[in-house]
Amino acid sequence: MRDLVYTGFLSLDGVLDSPGGGPGEEHRSGGWVIKDIEVLPEVFSLKGEELKDTTALLFGRRSYELFAPVWPGSADHAAYKELPKYVVSTTLADDALVDGWGSTTILRSTEDVAELKKSEGGAIFIHGSAELARRLADAGLIDRYNLLVFPVLLGAGKSLFSRADNDKQRLHLRESEAYPNGVLKLIYDVVR
Repeated sequence: MRDLVYTGFLSLDGVLDSPGGGPGEEHRSGGWVIKDIEVLPEVFSLKGEELKDTTALLFGRRSYELFAPVWPGSADHAAYKELPKYVVSTTLADDALVDGWGSTTILRSTEDVAELKKSEGGAIFIHGSAELARRLADAGLIDRYNLLVFPVLLGAGKSLFSRADNDKQRLHLRESEAYPNGVLKLIYDVVR
């Protein structure tokens, strides 16, 4: 069984945004990851550490549409180029997939993701894709959270975690680190 790992930047109150802000992040604090907090290279070293465990990428449609035009030509994301990619969408057409970014498969349901997890291979990482992450967590499919938690309270924005009245979900702290700028690296395994 393959692990499904969510990785992202999170405010202390659970808001998930991309580093520089973007579509869907039009709240007044959008782009908070790089605006007000000293950027320290060691904080973002988690992204390099993750790469050695990443064997595939999983996106929701909106995140795919944001990343696919940029990441294939980005030197910062070059190592992701040939990794298999999966996009969970009921509406994305096959002809909307970006050429030159490795093999990409459209999955049409949460059940398709559950089947992918049963396949041979290593960890599948989810970048962005807040709505997809909530849906997969509610279905019990996420195995680990790799989070960089920033010392800000935003009060608005996309929430990583569902507000559904689900059973309590315990997490086990695998690794943590505090950085001088107040950012915390928190890696949690989901306890089953």
